[in-house]
Amino acid sequence: MNVGARIRELRKAKGLSTQELAEITNISQPVISRLETNNRSADVAYIEIICNALGITLADFFAEDQQDLAPELRRLLETAKKLTPEQRELVQRLLETICKN
Repeated sequence: MNVGARIRELRKAKGLSTQELAEITNISQPVISRLETNNRSADVAYIEIICNALGITLADFFAEDQQDLAPELRRLLETAKKLTPEQRELVQRLLETICKN
C-alpha cells in the first residue's frame, strides 16, 4: 500500500487542502506534504491523527477493498454507515427501483 497516496486520496475526498489538514491535525503543512509524497515515514501515530481528522478509522484507512472503489462510491458507503438499518433498507429499495428504470 502506498500510504502517502492514500492520505492524499482521503484528504482530497474530504475537500481539504494540505494546509487545512495541517490545521485540523496540528501536524505542520510541510510534514503533511512529505507524508503524502512518501518523503517522510508515516508512523501509526501520524496515520491515527490524520484518520481522526478525516473521520475514519485505521481499519478504513487500510481497507484494501475500498481503495478499488471510485471516490463517489466510497463517500456513498461512508454516508450509508451513518444510517439506521431501517434507513439503509429504504435506500437499498430506492436504488433497486432506480436501477430497474
